[in-house]
Amino acid sequence: MLTHYRRPVQFSLSSFDMPMWSNVDTVATIYKRDAQRFHLLLTEPKVAENSLTMSELATLPTNQKSRLIWLEMSPNRVTMTMQGNGSYSYRHLWEKGIYGVSRYWLQGDGLGQSHQLQMRNFALKLDLEGAPLPNLLHVDYELWSGETHLGRYMLHLEIQH
Repeated sequence: MLTHYRRPVQFSLSSFDMPMWSNVDTVATIYKRDAQRFHLLLTEPKVAENSLTMSELATLPTNQKSRLIWLEMSPNRVTMTMQGNGSYSYRHLWEKGIYGVSRYWLQGDGLGQSHQLQMRNFALKLDLEGAPLPNLLHVDYELWSGETHLGRYMLHLEIQH
């Protein structure tokens, strides 16, 4: 039986090389697939909603939230997919110590106009901690386009119990 839990989370993405960071405090649903595999689904609030409390965020209607982020997590592999804001979406696949794929889809103004960018990433560090549910996910990775290094980034997710 698939079990799920609603939990407050702190989700951040930042760059080691550039002045870029994003922090989100919201509520997520975590699904336990088996002993070491989890899916986490969160809706990133619009910027104007960042001042709301956790209980206010949990009660907002879906149409007032901007984009959906879905993480598939295990101790050696993480997939993160973002969709739903209309102009772009992405999917990252990180595996500990190997090159993975980062794909970005950009939507054009006309019907059927979309473009895909594919890059490589290298997971320098991938940690999933906590039992029986995770309470921390941390991924440090480099992003590459061909032979060009596009920076080093950190994804950090804290799940409160």
